[in-house]
Amino acid sequence: MPEVILAGAAGRIEARYSAGKTENAPIALILHPHPKAGGHMNNPVTVQLFHLFMTRGFSVLRFNFRGVQKSQGEFDSGIGELADAATALDWLQAKNPTASQFWVAGYDFGAYIGMQLLMRRPETDGFISVSPPTNAYDFSFLAPCPASGMFLHGGNDSIVPTAEVDRVVAKLRTQKGITIASEVVPEANHFWNEQLPEVERRVGAYIDRRMAGESE
Repeated sequence: MPEVILAGAAGRIEARYSAGKTENAPIALILHPHPKAGGHMNNPVTVQLFHLFMTRGFSVLRFNFRGVQKSQGEFDSGIGELADAATALDWLQAKNPTASQFWVAGYDFGAYIGMQLLMRRPETDGFISVSPPTNAYDFSFLAPCPASGMFLHGGNDSIVPTAEVDRVVAKLRTQKGITIASEVVPEANHFWNEQLPEVERRVGAYIDRRMAGESE
Protein backbone atom coordinates (compact mmCIF):
# COMPACT_ATOMS: atom_id res chain seq x y z
CA MET A 1 0.00 0.00 0.00
CA PRO A 2 1.76 3.20 -1.14
CA GLU A 3 2.61 5.60 1.67
CA VAL A 4 1.99 9.24 0.87
CA ILE A 5 2.93 12.33 2.84
CA LEU A 6 0.56 15.30 2.74
CA ALA A 7 1.35 18.87 3.74
CA GLY A 8 -1.06 19.81 6.52
CA ALA A 9 -1.55 22.94 8.60
CA ALA A 10 0.34 21.31 11.51
CA GLY A 11 3.02 19.77 9.30
CA ARG A 12 3.41 16.36 7.71
CA ILE A 13 0.37 14.07 7.47
CA GLU A 14 1.10 10.36 7.08
CA ALA A 15 -1.31 8.54 4.77
CA ARG A 16 -1.94 5.40 2.72
CA TYR A 17 -3.47 5.56 -0.74
CA SER A 18 -4.93 3.04 -3.17
CA ALA A 19 -5.78 4.23 -6.68
CA GLY A 20 -8.86 3.01 -8.51
CA LYS A 21 -8.51 1.28 -11.86
CA THR A 22 -10.60 3.70 -13.92
CA GLU A 23 -10.17 7.38 -14.72
CA ASN A 24 -13.48 8.37 -13.14
CA ALA A 25 -13.29 5.96 -10.19
CA PRO A 26 -15.22 7.20 -7.16
CA ILE A 27 -13.19 8.35 -4.16
CA ALA A 28 -13.47 7.63 -0.43
CA LEU A 29 -11.79 9.16 2.61
CA ILE A 30 -11.44 6.97 5.72
CA LEU A 31 -11.10 8.49 9.22
CA HIS A 32 -9.73 6.69 12.29
CA PRO A 33 -10.83 6.63 15.96
CA HIS A 34 -9.81 8.97 18.77
CA PRO A 35 -6.08 9.73 18.90
CA LYS A 36 -6.15 10.04 22.70
CA ALA A 37 -7.57 6.52 22.96
CA GLY A 38 -4.86 5.00 20.78
CA GLY A 39 -6.64 5.56 17.47
CA HIS A 40 -4.62 5.44 14.24
CA MET A 41 -5.13 4.68 10.55
CA ASN A 42 -4.18 1.01 10.97
CA ASN A 43 -6.98 0.37 13.45
CA PRO A 44 -8.76 -2.84 12.33
CA VAL A 45 -12.14 -1.18 11.71
CA THR A 46 -10.50 1.66 9.80
CA VAL A 47 -8.54 -0.77 7.63
CA GLN A 48 -11.69 -2.81 7.05
CA LEU A 49 -13.51 0.28 5.78
CA PHE A 50 -10.53 1.12 3.54
CA HIS A 51 -10.57 -2.34 1.97
CA LEU A 52 -14.35 -2.32 1.50
CA PHE A 53 -14.07 0.71 -0.76
CA MET A 54 -10.80 -0.38 -2.39
CA THR A 55 -12.20 -3.74 -3.50
CA ARG A 56 -15.15 -1.93 -5.08
CA GLY A 57 -12.91 0.12 -7.35
CA PHE A 58 -12.73 3.34 -5.34
CA SER A 59 -9.60 5.45 -5.02
CA VAL A 60 -9.21 5.41 -1.23
CA LEU A 61 -7.16 7.41 1.27
CA ARG A 62 -6.70 6.88 4.98
CA PHE A 63 -4.37 8.98 7.13
CA ASN A 64 -3.19 9.69 10.65
CA PHE A 65 -4.56 12.78 12.35
CA ARG A 66 -2.03 15.32 13.65
CA GLY A 67 0.19 13.98 16.42
CA VAL A 68 -0.46 10.32 15.56
CA GLN A 69 2.54 8.16 14.59
CA LYS A 70 4.40 9.98 11.79
CA SER A 71 1.90 12.84 11.45
CA GLN A 72 3.22 16.05 12.97
CA GLY A 73 1.46 18.40 15.38
CA GLU A 74 -0.62 17.81 18.49
CA PHE A 75 -4.19 16.75 19.18
CA ASP A 76 -6.51 19.73 18.69
CA SER A 77 -9.85 18.57 20.16
CA GLY A 78 -11.41 18.06 16.74
CA ILE A 79 -10.78 21.49 15.24
CA GLY A 80 -7.37 20.73 13.78
CA GLU A 81 -8.42 17.18 12.95
CA LEU A 82 -11.24 18.53 10.78
CA ALA A 83 -8.64 20.69 9.02
CA ASP A 84 -6.52 17.56 8.50
CA ALA A 85 -9.50 15.77 6.96
CA ALA A 86 -10.15 18.73 4.64
CA THR A 87 -6.48 18.71 3.57
CA ALA A 88 -6.67 14.97 2.87
CA LEU A 89 -9.85 15.41 0.84
CA ASP A 90 -8.30 18.26 -1.16
CA TRP A 91 -5.37 15.98 -2.02
CA LEU A 92 -7.67 13.10 -2.92
CA GLN A 93 -9.81 15.29 -5.17
CA ALA A 94 -6.78 16.84 -6.86
CA LYS A 95 -5.45 13.34 -7.52
CA ASN A 96 -8.80 12.27 -8.96
CA PRO A 97 -10.30 15.33 -10.71
CA THR A 98 -12.85 13.29 -12.70
CA ALA A 99 -14.06 11.12 -9.80
CA SER A 100 -17.70 10.10 -10.25
CA GLN A 101 -18.53 10.22 -6.52
CA PHE A 102 -17.12 11.15 -3.12
CA TRP A 103 -17.77 9.19 0.08
CA VAL A 104 -16.50 9.68 3.63
CA ALA A 105 -16.34 6.86 6.16
CA GLY A 106 -15.31 7.10 9.79
CA TYR A 107 -15.21 5.04 12.96
CA ASP A 108 -15.72 6.49 16.47
CA PHE A 109 -14.07 9.95 16.58
CA GLY A 110 -13.47 9.58 12.85
CA ALA A 111 -17.23 9.28 12.32
CA TYR A 112 -17.70 12.60 14.15
CA ILE A 113 -15.06 14.34 12.03
CA GLY A 114 -16.48 12.73 8.89
CA MET A 115 -19.96 14.08 9.55
CA GLN A 116 -18.53 17.56 10.12
CA LEU A 117 -16.57 17.30 6.89
CA LEU A 118 -19.59 16.38 4.79
CA MET A 119 -21.44 19.42 6.17
CA ARG A 120 -18.70 21.57 4.67
CA ARG A 121 -18.42 19.66 1.40
CA PRO A 122 -21.77 19.60 -0.41
CA GLU A 123 -20.27 17.40 -3.14
CA THR A 124 -20.45 14.44 -0.72
CA ASP A 125 -22.47 11.56 -2.19
CA GLY A 126 -22.53 9.18 0.76
CA PHE A 127 -21.20 8.45 4.23
CA ILE A 128 -20.56 5.53 6.55
CA SER A 129 -20.60 6.26 10.28
CA VAL A 130 -19.48 3.35 12.50
CA SER A 131 -19.99 3.67 16.26
CA PRO A 132 -20.38 7.48 16.16
CA PRO A 133 -19.77 9.04 19.60
CA THR A 134 -23.14 10.78 19.73
CA ASN A 135 -23.05 10.97 23.54
CA ALA A 136 -19.62 12.64 23.65
CA TYR A 137 -20.07 15.22 20.90
CA ASP A 138 -22.95 17.40 19.78
CA PHE A 139 -24.21 16.19 16.39
CA SER A 140 -26.85 18.93 16.09
CA PHE A 141 -24.73 20.56 13.37
CA LEU A 142 -26.31 18.04 10.97
CA ALA A 143 -29.07 20.47 10.05
CA PRO A 144 -29.68 19.65 7.35
CA CYS A 145 -27.50 16.66 6.52
CA PRO A 146 -26.52 17.04 2.84
CA ALA A 147 -26.07 13.37 1.94
CA SER A 148 -27.61 9.96 2.43
CA GLY A 149 -25.62 7.45 4.40
CA MET A 150 -25.41 4.61 6.89
CA PHE A 151 -24.97 4.35 10.65
CA LEU A 152 -23.63 1.07 12.03
CA HIS A 153 -23.57 0.46 15.77
CA GLY A 154 -22.98 -2.34 18.24
CA GLY A 155 -25.81 -3.49 20.46
CA ASN A 156 -23.30 -4.29 23.23
CA ASP A 157 -21.56 -0.90 22.99
CA SER A 158 -20.94 0.19 26.59
CA ILE A 159 -19.26 3.45 25.54
CA VAL A 160 -21.98 4.88 23.29
CA PRO A 161 -25.49 3.64 24.17
CA THR A 162 -27.55 2.56 21.17
CA ALA A 163 -30.31 4.96 22.23
CA GLU A 164 -27.93 7.90 21.72
CA VAL A 165 -27.28 6.90 18.13
CA ASP A 166 -30.96 6.20 17.53
CA ARG A 167 -31.75 9.74 18.68
CA VAL A 168 -29.51 11.26 15.99
CA VAL A 169 -30.77 8.86 13.32
CA ALA A 170 -34.38 9.68 14.13
CA LYS A 171 -33.70 13.39 13.79
CA LEU A 172 -31.93 12.96 10.46
CA ARG A 173 -34.75 10.82 9.11
CA THR A 174 -37.14 13.77 9.40
CA GLN A 175 -35.16 15.58 6.69
CA LYS A 176 -36.38 15.42 3.12
CA GLY A 177 -34.17 14.52 0.19
CA ILE A 178 -31.90 12.06 2.00
CA THR A 179 -32.21 8.47 3.20
CA ILE A 180 -30.53 7.29 6.39
CA ALA A 181 -29.86 3.58 6.88
CA SER A 182 -29.20 2.37 10.42
CA GLU A 183 -28.18 -1.11 11.51
CA VAL A 184 -27.37 -2.50 14.95
CA VAL A 185 -25.28 -5.66 15.39
CA PRO A 186 -26.58 -7.10 18.69
CA GLU A 187 -23.37 -8.90 19.73
CA ALA A 188 -20.91 -6.15 18.80
CA ASN A 189 -19.20 -3.86 21.31
CA HIS A 190 -17.66 -0.46 20.59
CA PHE A 191 -14.42 -2.03 19.34
CA TRP A 192 -15.95 -4.69 17.07
CA ASN A 193 -13.45 -7.18 18.50
CA GLU A 194 -15.13 -10.34 17.19
CA GLN A 195 -17.49 -8.67 14.74
CA LEU A 196 -15.31 -7.30 11.94
CA PRO A 197 -16.99 -9.69 9.46
CA GLU A 198 -20.28 -7.94 10.28
CA VAL A 199 -18.73 -4.56 9.41
CA GLU A 200 -17.58 -6.03 6.11
CA ARG A 201 -20.92 -7.68 5.34
CA ARG A 202 -23.26 -4.87 6.32
CA VAL A 203 -21.28 -1.88 5.09
CA GLY A 204 -20.33 -3.71 1.92
CA ALA A 205 -23.96 -4.54 1.18
CA TYR A 206 -24.96 -0.91 1.75
CA ILE A 207 -22.29 0.43 -0.60
CA ASP A 208 -23.31 -2.14 -3.23
CA ARG A 209 -26.96 -1.10 -3.00
CA ARG A 210 -26.08 2.55 -3.32
CA MET A 211 -23.74 2.06 -6.25
CA ALA A 212 -26.28 -0.13 -8.03
CA GLY A 213 -28.91 2.55 -7.52
CA GLU A 214 -26.63 5.21 -8.97
CA SER A 215 -26.16 3.19 -12.15
CA GLU A 216 -29.80 2.36 -12.77
